[in-house]
Amino acid sequence: MRIAMGLLAFGLLNAAIAADESTLDLGKKEEARSCLPCHSLRLVHSQRLARAAWVKELDKMAGWGAVMKDRDALLEYLVANYANDKPLPAPDMTADGARK
Repeated sequence: MRIAMGLLAFGLLNAAIAADESTLDLGKKEEARSCLPCHSLRLVHSQRLARAAWVKELDKMAGWGAVMKDRDALLEYLVANYANDKPLPAPDMTADGARK
């Protein structure tokens, strides 16, 4: 019985992880579809915002006409990758090492 319960718990955990990865994949695709028409990825990826701030940012973008098919997935992607607890990206550099 314990082994069966352990296997069930392990299966549920793997399903949850897969769902999260699936959501993040959807969010990344949504970012390309709804953010790139107006912004470079560098602009989006340089932000470090808490969940509530990302919600406000998405609200603002929707108010300015951004169309988001899967807003929830986009939000989860942004929070998972660009939350205020994530490190800032390295500055853009030229081939000789100077900042762009």
